[in-house]
Amino acid sequence: MKDLTKGAEGRQILLFAIPMLIGNVFQQFYNVVDSIVVGKYVGSAALAAVGASFPILFTISSLVGGVTIGASVLISQYFGAKNYHKVKVTSDTLQIFLLISSAIMSILFFLLSRPMFRMLSIPEEVIPDAVKYFDIVILTTTIPTFSLFGISAIMRGVGNSKTPIYFTVASILLNTILDLVFVLVFGWGIAGVAWATAIATFAGWVALWYYLNRAEDNMIRFNLNYKKWQFDWENFRISLKIGLPSGIQQVLVGIGSMALLSIVSPYGVSVLAAYTAAGRVDMFVSMPAMNLAAALSSFVGQNLGADRFDRIRKGLWETLKYSTSICILLTLVVVFFGENIMELFVQANAPNHEEIIRVGKEYLLIVTSFYIVFSTMFVVNGVTRGAGATLVPMLITTLSLWIIRIPLAYLLSDIFGERGIWWSIPIGWTAGCIGAIIYYNSGLWKKHRIKTILN
Repeated sequence: MKDLTKGAEGRQILLFAIPMLIGNVFQQFYNVVDSIVVGKYVGSAALAAVGASFPILFTISSLVGGVTIGASVLISQYFGAKNYHKVKVTSDTLQIFLLISSAIMSILFFLLSRPMFRMLSIPEEVIPDAVKYFDIVILTTTIPTFSLFGISAIMRGVGNSKTPIYFTVASILLNTILDLVFVLVFGWGIAGVAWATAIATFAGWVALWYYLNRAEDNMIRFNLNYKKWQFDWENFRISLKIGLPSGIQQVLVGIGSMALLSIVSPYGVSVLAAYTAAGRVDMFVSMPAMNLAAALSSFVGQNLGADRFDRIRKGLWETLKYSTSICILLTLVVVFFGENIMELFVQANAPNHEEIIRVGKEYLLIVTSFYIVFSTMFVVNGVTRGAGATLVPMLITTLSLWIIRIPLAYLLSDIFGERGIWWSIPIGWTAGCIGAIIYYNSGLWKKHRIKTILN
């Protein structure tokens, strides 16, 4: 646990973000390796199938993820105010909700998998692999993944961003090894990739839950004896009030990704495979900004609980300096080595090799040139989310996605082909960034400190 209300602001945020960044870099590195294994050794149709599954899996986790955001904000503010009983109640309430909701959602979306892929206009030759991969992942990983989200959110709230990362990295390394064994040695194809994810996720969940109940303070332990669980409806209501807008925002982003996928899919397997591969690189490059924003949210929550608005302002500017510097460096790498990066995902003798490389490189050149805009938007929203002001950022993101990006993708794709879809992405970011800055400068987010925090 770590008190973020004291010490140099920039250094604290950076040190808090680094463990999360390492864990997510490993996660994205795994996603990249996963896509390389699929693209190189299973084929472009299988790569497209994995890419078709991602927006759906993201959307499923997003709404529940919003509650974890709300609980993390509550925990950080309670912890900053030294209200440790409320920290414990919030922790238990979150874990109970995640166990129940993940069980329901895994069954529901398993039953809906094939109709969803058909609704997204996925090429017919991709659907069998997409359904096979999705069904295995949704049934085996939903409960452990949601629980891992919850444990990580709880630990971030009390200033511990390191411990979940150790288990995440170990899980990812296991996943990568199993990927190679199941695909290259056993020849299980895309099912092998799905089972590797299932086994590694379950192992990471069991290990982290065991640690939480053996090594951590009683304040955040989740007792395996259900008779000792504490579910507080008022606490849950406040968590929903804070987190649901962020969850809805992420759901709308996920649905937006599915809408973009439905626009991309008619261009065929090659463009869909390129979109999948370039999207993996895209997520990898965006990780620093997202993790710095998450660290800033925890920093803001604790300092708001301690009435330290001066530290919040300084923390924002320091975070913007870090995120901008990192984005410039990563953008240059992608711009100069985009073609080499795309080569990693494509079979050398594939008949559509050149087209996949061309389309993927084009995507990367357009989108990565605007990562500074993306990172600024995320970091500024990190302040308002840490304060518990999540409704307005949700509205801003929703408007930039559904009023600007999606309609532009339809319009520009008719004029410029798939290149028009790529251009709609940074245009949407720019609108969202402007809205985030305007809301932050209004100061209205400062009024969202939890009123009951000292009770």
